Amino acid sequence: MRFAVSPMWEVVTSFRLQNSASVHPVHRRWVEQVRPRVQAAGLDRGWLAELIPPSGYVPDFLNPAPSGPAPTPSVELAAILAAPVGRVRQDLDHLEHHQGSRGPRLRSLYAEPRARLVRVAEEIETYWELALAPYWARIRAVLDADVFYRARQVAEHGVGHLFNDLHASVSWSDNALRVVRRQRTLSRETAGTGLLLVPSAFAGPGPHTRVSLPEPPQLAYPARGVGSLWEPRALTGTNAIAAVLGRSRTLLLTELESPASTTELAHRTGISAAGVSQHLTALRDAGLVSAHRAGRSVLYARTSVAESVLAASA
Repeated sequence: MRFAVSPMWEVVTSFRLQNSASVHPVHRRWVEQVRPRVQAAGLDRGWLAELIPPSGYVPDFLNPAPSGPAPTPSVELAAILAAPVGRVRQDLDHLEHHQGSRGPRLRSLYAEPRARLVRVAEEIETYWELALAPYWARIRAVLDADVFYRARQVAEHGVGHLFNDLHASVSWSDNALRVVRRQRTLSRETAGTGLLLVPSAFAGPGPHTRVSLPEPPQLAYPARGVGSLWEPRALTGTNAIAAVLGRSRTLLLTELESPASTTELAHRTGISAAGVSQHLTALRDAGLVSAHRAGRSVLYARTSVAESVLAASA
């Protein structure tokens, strides 16, 4: 058994959430920021919209088994592009069985998996840049904290305690792991090598499973701490940071509680657009800010380094 933080699990679960007709109470602030960008890019009616239905089965090839504890998006995209043709078609057959029909893009993907998977990967990259990359430092901190907590549970109390605390629908007893409403029975001999536990910021309300032999089964579960993921964070001790970075750059960092463009930051801070651009370049060179293309504009976001600096000063 091992843990892994998977970008593709976050892509799949977050796309379904932001594309839902209802608004998730925990992720409302994120959805309100991301949904307009996704719709402007046409992703709500593209490949992912056909591959990730509002509920039920999602093709397994979209969630390749993570190759390590924290693969990059590019590594997981490469695994998707390398998915065997037979596996892709089998998953699409399974999706059609659950959904009752197959859209035009999925018919094209079924006919030419190798060529069309490139289009799918391009759309995933676009979605990642619009919806997840600007927030990844914050999301990743929550996922890493969950893995640390769970690993400590195993070390102190054993695997049984971990599973019985993972989610109400997951239990361990009589040397068997049980997941409510999962009908497939697997033995250690037929379940692949080991078990992958994947914390997710967007999975919910219950866990998700992926069983695609001979790869190890995956169990993606809601991570601890997600409830406060998007809450504004009070920053009270910024004077010391301002003495080093300057007040304008410190102000920009505090304003980047949510990713924003140069124009938005200029409007909110009163700093000229040229001044904002100059300061952001310096902050980016220092590793405190990252830039992400969103259509014709660029979104700037705080990095994990910046989050740590601001947290230390609070």
